[in-house]
Amino acid sequence: MTSPELQTAADAGAKVADGALLIDVRSAALRASTGEIPGATIADRDDLDALFGPAAAPAVAHDTPVVVVCGSINGSGPVAEALAARGYTDVSHVDGGFGAWKDAGLLAADGA
Repeated sequence: MTSPELQTAADAGAKVADGALLIDVRSAALRASTGEIPGATIADRDDLDALFGPAAAPAVAHDTPVVVVCGSINGSGPVAEALAARGYTDVSHVDGGFGAWKDAGLLAADGA
């Protein structure tokens, strides 16, 4: 298993623009206070089965490109690693998290 790639926000944004599945694993409270990424799929980092299905019967094809964003790499890294361990072959996460995503001028809605 290869480790998921840590990408700049700009590179991650380009990957999403090319069709990658963008999952946001930040808490509802954090999204409410800092903002959201329109079009991102919200995933509970503690219940990946809810979005991806059980590891033995994935609901999302293993070759689907996936970009994980959190508040920092401390949140996105473990989720990206878990997806890679489940057999996903094109997983990356955003260096600097949501803040870097916003700072890069990528689509984001402000929080409260």
